[in-house]
Amino acid sequence: MKQMIIHGGKPLQGDVWIGGAKNSTVALIPASILSRTPVTLEGVPRIADVDNLMDLLAEMDVESDFHEMTLRINPVHIKMRPLPSGKIKSLRASYYFMGALLGRFGKAVVGFPGGDDIGPRPIDQHIKGFEALGASVKNENDQIIITAPADGLHGADIHLKMPSVGATMNIIMASVTAQGQTTIANAAKEPEIIDLATFLNNMGAVIRGAGTDSIRIEGVPQLRAQAPHTIIPDRIEAGTYISLAGCIGNGIRIHNIIEEHLDSYLAKVEEMGVVIKAEEDSLYVYPAGELKMVQVKTGAYPGFATDLQQPLTPLLLTAKNGEGVVIDQIYPKRIGHIAELQKMGADIKVEDNIILVHPTPKLHGAVVSAGEIRAGACLMISGLMADGTTVINNAGNILRGYDRVQEKLRQLGADVTIKDAEEA
Repeated sequence: MKQMIIHGGKPLQGDVWIGGAKNSTVALIPASILSRTPVTLEGVPRIADVDNLMDLLAEMDVESDFHEMTLRINPVHIKMRPLPSGKIKSLRASYYFMGALLGRFGKAVVGFPGGDDIGPRPIDQHIKGFEALGASVKNENDQIIITAPADGLHGADIHLKMPSVGATMNIIMASVTAQGQTTIANAAKEPEIIDLATFLNNMGAVIRGAGTDSIRIEGVPQLRAQAPHTIIPDRIEAGTYISLAGCIGNGIRIHNIIEEHLDSYLAKVEEMGVVIKAEEDSLYVYPAGELKMVQVKTGAYPGFATDLQQPLTPLLLTAKNGEGVVIDQIYPKRIGHIAELQKMGADIKVEDNIILVHPTPKLHGAVVSAGEIRAGACLMISGLMADGTTVINNAGNILRGYDRVQEKLRQLGADVTIKDAEEA
């Protein structure tokens, strides 16, 4: 188990560079096996999920090499093999191998996915999409077995009951080599879906409408990578550092940002009173004056991202009066961080899955646990704010989603160490 040890209460300042989007990367790596030629991804974040996905590639004899921010993947000699439950259960996004393997081989055998514990996240819409394309799906021995018909997958009109990012991406990957046209109605519109579509189109796929709620895919016989693909910046990492800068920053410039990807988040942060100066591809967050409480409701993009409600919470604690309200309409059970914040002295509670936040002049260090990635980010920011020492157990969850986080925080002046628990 990893621990993050923070000696808090020190103002932070300087520059930080945002890495490639985790939520793009974890789809692009499985999608790379659709190529008949080697693939190069640039701007890849150094996160644990990348290492886990590389291990899964190795299970299928796919060579990969990760140096600095460039990941090279060679799927030319890929073997169709069942993916083991042990590796699969280490991260939720492993389910993208379902669509990728189905598109490449017409068959996928994948253990049930794991990942963050933030409440139920069923894959029924993924299955519905695969079945609409003609595949049969069955569960055996804690594995999902998906098989295309003898004559291959066929394009179909698919309507999602909710705009699921995972289902949208998985259906795209399965349908790019299907016969005929596939239409995904009520598709998710996140920037990461545009990134996936751009990657696949550059390999010869024909995908139109990515970023809208109606995506059309014309199947092609095969895909071939031609040039490196640069992953978009991580808007969730960017939002996390913006919250950090508003809480305890003494002037922090956050580089490698696509501002429009953060519109709803920035609007809420600025409503609180945080001062942000937009530059060419960066944001400079000034020391804030007195902040005010706001109400936050998460929603599908371009709404307020569920992944940013937890990193925003420490900023709400710094407001001077009133009551802040956080309603997560995507994952209402995403409240595991609240009990941990209470250990640090936060005046915060949950009623009927609604988070109620009250001004908390001072947090104090405590031993807490990061139940999942974004809860870990919340506790990390809180530990940096708090007086004394904070120990975050299960800090491996933070490393799953945040690129070189110890290095970046230290560059801003933080006293942060990540180590194995037995070394602590």
